[in-house]
Formats: sequence, C-alpha cells, structure tokens
Amino acid sequence: MIKSEDIVKIASFFSIIAHTPGRLRVRVNPMITKNAGNLTLKDIEDLPKKIDGIKDIKINKIIASVTITYDPNIFRPKLWEDLVKQENTQELTSLINNLAKEVI
Repeated sequence: MIKSEDIVKIASFFSIIAHTPGRLRVRVNPMITKNAGNLTLKDIEDLPKKIDGIKDIKINKIIASVTITYDPNIFRPKLWEDLVKQENTQELTSLINNLAKEVI
C-alpha cells in the first residue's frame, strides 16, 4: 500500500520531460529501485484507483518514463512541478490525503 509521503519521496527521482495541463511525463532516475522501499510498480500503477483526480498512470520501463494523466481542475499543474522540485510538499500531501478514495 502506498502513502502520500511515499509519493513525495518517489517524486524526488523524477524530472519533467513534458507537461501540459492534464498530462505529465517524467523521466525516472534508476536509483528509485534502490530507494523506493517496498513500493512496487503495481502500487504506482494502482494510484488512479486510490486517488480522485489521477486518471491514468503509464510506466514505460524501457525508456524509464512515467506518464500521468490527471484532472487539472483537481491537481493544479503547478503542484506537479512543485512535487518534482520537492517544494510545497505539505500542500500536495494534504491534497492527496483529502482525495484518497481509501486509506493509503
């Protein structure tokens, strides 16, 4: 099971490739596999089922990228950029906890 704090932690391994409101594509640092704890790809892929506003997550292992499709009315685009930069994480953690469909 993934926690909002874990989302903030794994985001530190992301760098933005492309971002338009509603769609974020990030490159994933390979060091994530050593530092993600007991998080699995399945945990990440299942986030749309657990958090309102995240529509889809696609992981491309070959080129080490993740594409997140989201509702920009729920998650302001700047929040994603803040997450990747590890800024304003309290607001994002609070938002994720409020939008959780189940206890995560």
